[in-house]
Amino acid sequence: MTMSDLFAAVDCGTNSVRLLICRREPDGRLAEIDRRLHITRLGQGVDATGAFHPDALARTLDAMADFGSELDELGIGRRRVVATSAARDAANSEAFFTGVRARLGVDAEIIPGAEEARLSYLGAVNALNAVTQPVLVIDIGGGSTELVLGADGAVQQAVSLDMGSVRVKERFWTADPPTEADVAAAVEFIDGLLDGCGIDFAAVATWVGVGGTVTSLSALIQGLAVYDRDAVHGSRLEGGELAAFTTDLLTMPVAAVAAYPTMVPGRADVIAAGGLVCRQIGARLGLPLLVSEADILDGIVAGLATGEA
Repeated sequence: MTMSDLFAAVDCGTNSVRLLICRREPDGRLAEIDRRLHITRLGQGVDATGAFHPDALARTLDAMADFGSELDELGIGRRRVVATSAARDAANSEAFFTGVRARLGVDAEIIPGAEEARLSYLGAVNALNAVTQPVLVIDIGGGSTELVLGADGAVQQAVSLDMGSVRVKERFWTADPPTEADVAAAVEFIDGLLDGCGIDFAAVATWVGVGGTVTSLSALIQGLAVYDRDAVHGSRLEGGELAAFTTDLLTMPVAAVAAYPTMVPGRADVIAAGGLVCRQIGARLGLPLLVSEADILDGIVAGLATGEA
């Protein structure tokens, strides 16, 4: 193994700083050799003060120093750091950028939404076995759902819709569990956004899901006793079982949902709403859902490995 076979990506978000190191195998495959996370809460107080809190900045730069020492020890030259837009907007942002360069030897980049979509798409798809093109990657978050359609590593369409698990639940649920009228109103809202999003669902050959809603649904449908990343990654959820399970979730009180062994407490009250978004997308595709645990970090590493970044 040479230094040129190793690649590292760092993602600095509002809440956490994450590292991924991969090695290129002789067959060209990227093998993960380290993935770690520090909760640093860089965004602490930024909304109120317009600047990074000194403690938050110190925590974040300490994490960067931890990452940098490992990368230096391994002799990794190909490295890339991306950061949340808050890093650009804070009044004392120069201290952040200077600190990152001192600890990691490269500049932190603020990437636009289109680049974030491309990297997330690349990460999700590259981490799966060969899939038929074109591919639709979805990420159902709390406030929004991202849909990225692409083929052979190139993004063709990327949209962000203002529907997510928290938003749908807060806007439409009037009871626990939601009433039939609640669900019907939510379906009308979701379908309206999908109708106008511009994605050509008929062109999709493979459907891939990333993010907490989809990975949680996979663990639940598989009946896992404990969350197993290896069991979730690459899992295939047939359209019928996904729709049936979501429909069942919509009839269950939150306390019953929370009793599932792999259910994260903070997600139990919104997973049914997230599942409903997933179900309505699936109804348009008629395809099984492939679940990917990979994300933007994997996309950054893939870009470095192919010389794109």
